Amino acid sequence: MHHPMSETPERDTAAIKIERHSLHDAILNRLRDMIIEGDLPPGSRVNEGQIGSMLGVSRTPLREALKNLAGEGLVDLIPSRGAVVKKFAAKEVRDMLDVVRMLEETAARSACELATTHGISKVRAMHDEMLGCYRSGDRLGYYKLNQDIHSAIVALADNAALSDVHSLLQTRLKRIRFIGHEGPEKWAKAVAEHEEMIAALENRDADRLSAVISKHLRKAWERVKDSLND
Repeated sequence: MHHPMSETPERDTAAIKIERHSLHDAILNRLRDMIIEGDLPPGSRVNEGQIGSMLGVSRTPLREALKNLAGEGLVDLIPSRGAVVKKFAAKEVRDMLDVVRMLEETAARSACELATTHGISKVRAMHDEMLGCYRSGDRLGYYKLNQDIHSAIVALADNAALSDVHSLLQTRLKRIRFIGHEGPEKWAKAVAEHEEMIAALENRDADRLSAVISKHLRKAWERVKDSLND
């Protein structure tokens, strides 16, 4: 005999798992944004009680999110101190940007050869949406789309190993890349460089796209180096 109520515990368990997963993602995304925007500055300790109260969550899901951020290279988990926002030395930042630049130069050439028209049009759509954020002054929205565009161009190269390494370094550089367009002049220049990138991609001009990306990432270092301290 079928008992409808017998399925309830399974459904409830599934609902709880989804709810917990959604809460985890929400906490993780909020903490990541706080690091990117500087609300949690490099070198600062994450006060679990204070942050938990602000977000309205207990310490258990907060600590789980911090473990994820440690895995991403955005925080260090230090015995007796807890979570501390990762602070990279200037040389570390420059070294990572150099590697990201080389990866994207390589990806640019493959993308121009291998990308479908649909794939390129999706990058164009992200670019147009990013310009909307620029015009409205939405820095965080602009930044996230900016990084999505870089990842999308790398993905067009259809090289999983390249994408994996690029993603790892790009995650560690989140805060650094965000401060790279502080101030109207730096921001305007970064936008102009992205305009050049999209034009080269749409024309499948591998030499030009590789050169523009190289210039863009060299300029990224110039835009952030003065804000870094060893």
